[in-house]
Amino acid sequence: MEFLTERLDDQEHLTAGDPGGMLPAVAASAAQVRTGYRVALEAGVERLGGAGRPRAIVVVGMGGSAIAGDILAAVCGYSAPLPVLTVRGYQLPGWVGATDLVIAVSCSGRTEETLSAATEAVRRGCTLLAVGSPDSPLEAIATQASGLYVPVPATGQPRANIWLLTTPVIAAAVALGVAHADAGVFENVAKTLEDMAHRCRPASESFINPGKSLAAELAESVPMIWGSSPSAAVAAYRLACQLNENGKYPAVFGELPEANHNQVVAFDGALAERDIYADTASRTLRLVLLRDTEEHPQVARRREASLRLAEDRGVPVTELAAEGTHPLERLASLIGLGDYASTYLALGYGIDPTPVTAITELKARISQ
Repeated sequence: MEFLTERLDDQEHLTAGDPGGMLPAVAASAAQVRTGYRVALEAGVERLGGAGRPRAIVVVGMGGSAIAGDILAAVCGYSAPLPVLTVRGYQLPGWVGATDLVIAVSCSGRTEETLSAATEAVRRGCTLLAVGSPDSPLEAIATQASGLYVPVPATGQPRANIWLLTTPVIAAAVALGVAHADAGVFENVAKTLEDMAHRCRPASESFINPGKSLAAELAESVPMIWGSSPSAAVAAYRLACQLNENGKYPAVFGELPEANHNQVVAFDGALAERDIYADTASRTLRLVLLRDTEEHPQVARRREASLRLAEDRGVPVTELAAEGTHPLERLASLIGLGDYASTYLALGYGIDPTPVTAITELKARISQ
């Protein structure tokens, strides 16, 4: 299977090769922020503040729904007055109890792991907030437990609804005084995503389109994606997952400084070797550095040293810088670009970015 850059500037191919509409779904990210904020307010998330601050916030979810918890933790940052934890699985940690807030996020409202964890949260007497599709089993659990439910008009794949699912979670944290954002911040996030949609639109040619350019750089490489802050690390994880699901493509993610204690050694490995005389391209390592303005000074030094180390060994490097003032804006700039790049990477290989056949088959085998 060969990656062809010319496919990305063929409008007929971009339409025919994307029957599930992943590109339009990514382009709708700004609308998702606005809709998610509106439905969160309509559902009454501000009432959470009246019950006092919980001991901890535990977000339960899987896949494209669970990343809402990672984004929440990044937005709250190190100054958060309580722990913010994401649980991906069937069970809650043993310490979670009646003084904690559990936020269950499921795009379909039917994810079995999330339903199991939400049911356990109710049994333990936790405060429950749930976000998902209306008239779903998750809504039934929240309603029966007198919890709060935010029904979101999600369509398509969960990973294509990241902002619709995440925005109510952030709005809830704002109501609790754990995160700091007002309506203006959410609108700025929407504008950031609108600007990215304009720059990465299908009609924009590869040489000026950052999404298509990034896809071309990642093609025929094994991307090792590092974030230079907790926020950038969330974007690195998201990009790796999007390359997996949209591009059906392998990727490794990490966070500095931890990646300097293990993944950096791959610079001396077999995938770092390139044959410049080969007739055909071979898949080699590529370092992708996601930068943030809130880097620890020592992390900034490590990032710069890592870049030089890679270049000294002939490992190609891609560096992307977050844009914006608020942490949520900066995350949106990196995630938005990565969502486009992963979709264009799939289309450049002639792959439909929407289906996740292996996941569907896996679920079918488990249910037997």
